[in-house]
Amino acid sequence: MGQIKDTMVKLKCSLCSRITHYTKRNKKKVKEKLALSKYCRFCKKNATHTESK
Repeated sequence: MGQIKDTMVKLKCSLCSRITHYTKRNKKKVKEKLALSKYCRFCKKNATHTESK
């Protein structure tokens, strides 16, 4: 059996539009874009970070 690899994705802040975080995501299991609440060091607040290209 083959292993399904996770791919690295960039997370972009919804407030300042900067790429501040990286994470792994399994594209075969999770079809929709990833959206996580994380701390942005440029905005200095918690904001929603969405997956970008």
